[in-house]
Amino acid sequence: MKWVLLIAGGLVLIVAIVAVIGSLLPRDHTAGRTLTIRRSPPEVWPVLTRTMNASSVPVDVLESDPPRRLVTRVNASEKMFGGTWTIAIAPAADGSTITVREDGWVANPIFRFVSRFVLGHHATMDGILKQVAKELGEPTNLSGQ
Repeated sequence: MKWVLLIAGGLVLIVAIVAVIGSLLPRDHTAGRTLTIRRSPPEVWPVLTRTMNASSVPVDVLESDPPRRLVTRVNASEKMFGGTWTIAIAPAADGSTITVREDGWVANPIFRFVSRFVLGHHATMDGILKQVAKELGEPTNLSGQ
């Protein structure tokens, strides 16, 4: 019985520490990634938008300028996190660059800790950009902060 109480107490302490650290983190954040590929913006646009539409996060499209720019915002029904993604597809010498910028926020301090230190603010955008590269048969050359 003593071990069970020690383990339970330890778990409560860990959750409390995570919550305190999370509450000290800023609610808002900015993150960005760039993918360089050997395809033109018109080739990239349909793959990118199809991949974005497959996401489980409900978003509203604020701006759509094919094949150059897409701006989305997490639907207001989501209360735990939100923000906007600005995606720019620019022609480059050997193809295109796709740049994703997230201006986001995370409400819950525990989820804020997890999104910063465990998952990272780049996890979703990395997944989408990797999927775009894979569907286009391109290497994943990601950069950004």
